[in-house]
Amino acid sequence: MPKAANPTTMQLKQLLEESTMPSAPQLVLHGAEGDVQCLACGHRCWIKPGRSGVCRVRFNAGGELRAPSGYVAGVQIDPIEKKPFYHAYPARDALSFGMLGCDLHCGYCQNWVTSQALRDDAAVARPNFAKPERLIELAVSQDIPVMVSTYNEPLITADWAVEIFKLAEAEGIVCGFVSNGNATPQVLEFIRPYVDLYKVDLKGFDDKNYRKLGGVLQNVLDSIKLIKQMDFWLEIVTLVVPGFNDGDDELKGIAGFLASVSCDIPWHVTAFHPDYKMTDPPRTPAETLIRAYDFGKAAGLRYVYPGNIPNGFGTRENTYCPSCEKLLIRRMGFVVQENRMKGASCPFCDTRIPGVWEENPPDRTYGAGIPLPVAVVDERCG
Repeated sequence: MPKAANPTTMQLKQLLEESTMPSAPQLVLHGAEGDVQCLACGHRCWIKPGRSGVCRVRFNAGGELRAPSGYVAGVQIDPIEKKPFYHAYPARDALSFGMLGCDLHCGYCQNWVTSQALRDDAAVARPNFAKPERLIELAVSQDIPVMVSTYNEPLITADWAVEIFKLAEAEGIVCGFVSNGNATPQVLEFIRPYVDLYKVDLKGFDDKNYRKLGGVLQNVLDSIKLIKQMDFWLEIVTLVVPGFNDGDDELKGIAGFLASVSCDIPWHVTAFHPDYKMTDPPRTPAETLIRAYDFGKAAGLRYVYPGNIPNGFGTRENTYCPSCEKLLIRRMGFVVQENRMKGASCPFCDTRIPGVWEENPPDRTYGAGIPLPVAVVDERCG
């Protein structure tokens, strides 16, 4: 007997189908008999009428590709270092928002309640209806210089993110994606006028393991190269999972690949903790991340940052000038304890430091992020 549909999941599916917009024309191709091809992520799904893509939230309604719109599943003000961006607006906050769905199905996902909606019956997060103008008002009222689409995979909800980011641009707010990097040239071209910051989660360097997560390694590597060529500010994070992607060859492979693209790409190597369906591997020891740090430095990467283990890395979380080796930014986890960067150059030797910097930035972190109650955004869009 086939498994009965979960009533809660079915209700969520109906609700999300009502919260959509036509896909941006740049992200769809039309085929025969009403079929459409979605170009929002690297799966490039051909979708028949009445069916959805791999992500479950982009679907074909009578020959029209529909994309999520008009809601958030989460919104919060976080330190930008939590994204993580270490070379963009240090010590500042970012307004983070996310929707539902993902094109991958990582067993260790920390945001699985939102990312795996419609794929896992246990992942039923409530969408909170929101107008783009309200999100901009929140950012402006809190003097937030950066907005980031995150929590779920932003590529599959890029259409609505761009509607928000158009308004953000008018207010001088810089926008970013926190993404798995499973992109297409078309979606990167679509978001580029409105997105300046791009973090890619490079999950390993083994294609077989990537396919277990629902992706293809080469597509992510090609996307990283293109993101850099298109002059997004790019940072890479690798969650190092014991027994999955922590081997020497794999970590060296990532380090060597990134150095071949640019030695100025910051590489964040972060600690795993058991979550979702991956509860057997132990937490990542600090020694493993220090080993990854050493591999990154040996490959020529100028900026490698281990993270997610408090007091585990000494001075390795800090940013130093690659020329004079003076301290530029001192960190403890997501907290900036001292920020000496004033503009884009080292204040000691005038070497240009790659990143997105302010002329008059905060000298340290003053807040710790603000969880925003649902009531501030929950309103049915007209």
